[in-house]
Amino acid sequence: MVGVSGIGGVHREEDVYRAVRTAVETRRPNSAVYHDRQRFFCPHRLGRNKDGQLRVLCYQYGGESESGLKPVGSPENWRCVAVDKLRSVELLDGLWRTAPHHSRPASCVVAADMDAEDYPERDPQQGQ
Repeated sequence: MVGVSGIGGVHREEDVYRAVRTAVETRRPNSAVYHDRQRFFCPHRLGRNKDGQLRVLCYQYGGESESGLKPVGSPENWRCVAVDKLRSVELLDGLWRTAPHHSRPASCVVAADMDAEDYPERDPQQGQ
């Protein structure tokens, strides 16, 4: 695991952004605290919403959620997350998880910096 640390436990937004960006590029999951809840998710699209705020469209497969989680693979586990609200972000080694029909790509991220669809799946056999 690669952790992202900051002074006094407060994580700098650019470090959080870098950890999420790396997860998108390498199709690896992240763990983080968001709204005081531990979450496990695979970020799919990173960029800005219509108001210019950093957001990540992600598939949450574990941890806690205010709205509750459906079984892994359910399209109801898509989340739009404010990057500046993520804390204790870690890049994990693990399976890339996703589901069809994400419902909020256009409203979550209107100007994408990164999209997992732009990167081929990593191949553990080739050290990727």
